[in-house]
Amino acid sequence: MFNQGKIQRLLEENPWLLSIVAGIAAFGTYSCMYAYRKSFTAGVYEHQYMWGIDLKVCLILAQVMGYMLSKFIGITFISSINKSLRSKAVIGLIGLSWLALFVFALVPNEGKLICMFLNGLPIGMIWGLVFSFVEGRKQTELMAAIMASSIIFASGFVKSIGRLLLSTYHVTEHWMPFMVGLIFALPLLLFVYMLEQLPAPSESDKAARSARLPMNYADRIEFLKSFGPGLVMIVASYLIFTIARDVRDSFEVEIWSALGYAQQPTIFTQTDLPIAICVLVITSLLVIIKVNYKAFVYLHFIIIGGCLLLLISTSLYWFHFISPVVWMSIAGLGLFLAYIPYNSIYFERLLATFKVKGNVGFVMYICDAMGYLGSICILLLKQFGAHEFSWLQFFTMLLIVVAMCGIVTVSSSLLYFIKKHKSLSI
Repeated sequence: MFNQGKIQRLLEENPWLLSIVAGIAAFGTYSCMYAYRKSFTAGVYEHQYMWGIDLKVCLILAQVMGYMLSKFIGITFISSINKSLRSKAVIGLIGLSWLALFVFALVPNEGKLICMFLNGLPIGMIWGLVFSFVEGRKQTELMAAIMASSIIFASGFVKSIGRLLLSTYHVTEHWMPFMVGLIFALPLLLFVYMLEQLPAPSESDKAARSARLPMNYADRIEFLKSFGPGLVMIVASYLIFTIARDVRDSFEVEIWSALGYAQQPTIFTQTDLPIAICVLVITSLLVIIKVNYKAFVYLHFIIIGGCLLLLISTSLYWFHFISPVVWMSIAGLGLFLAYIPYNSIYFERLLATFKVKGNVGFVMYICDAMGYLGSICILLLKQFGAHEFSWLQFFTMLLIVVAMCGIVTVSSSLLYFIKKHKSLSI
């Protein structure tokens, strides 16, 4: 068995090695989580309905409801958890999610809805637990960028594996999610073990950013009072980006099928991997900006740039100037340039800029809770108010709306925080 003290000293003495190991461990852990969360969406559950609604839509709604509830619980749970319990919590929560997938394979459709709700309920906590290992460091940008790229890569990767199990090994759609989870069980344990070896942030890390501490009720109320108007605009921005990203993730199989790529199960990884690399490079470069306020401002421009890519690429596809693959690639890049910063470094730099003694998990889980509430609403709107549109048509129109609204809300957020920073500097 490795000596944990020696490993931690080695990592403390080599900051770049620490960044790479931490990034890989976080990336691997969160990628494995996707095997338990998104693998079921690789199925299409064709000609299966409940109450006249597509079974897949019902399953997604049930899981998102559990996931959303998890985010509301996480506002207090993640912001206040003892650091010594994080690894056990990751393993335990994902284990419960996997158990729900096992029962999912055995029960009739009515029971499957309960299983998917119970599947989503525990894994909504995983992001906050994993990110807490890397936040509050001078090189958090690099670590977090590596971790956040899993959001882009892992969803397509586990769906590719799920489609291969269905088409090549003839696993049924109901057993496929559990089998994908089985494939990722040992890698998950390895990556969580790697996270546990990471040393705590050094004193120089705390000086460069801010101390990351559990937050009690009074701390949370004080944060809301200090940044209320800005937080409203952040939540609005994150809500619309989450909706677009969740529709893309949950119905990517249907969208690609409508585009003519139903027989190419690896198309998800082929398009998502280059997007993940581009977002990783762009966001990790912010590590070279030492002034927290300057980096925080630049992040707004990156997000606005992502909205512009969304708007331009979708408009070009709408008028048949670019191919479906080019559109999905550029639009995917734009969407994740807008979405990923909130999941990696936006709140890290926010806390560091204003020297908030707390943690990223609190504000992140406020945004996530509202974002997934928005996802539920948009799924219901599609099912009952826009059912005549295919998922491809609905997704295309959604991206146009998200891009335009995103430009407005993120620009408003930028202006608020510039004014806030100036007022505190006087």
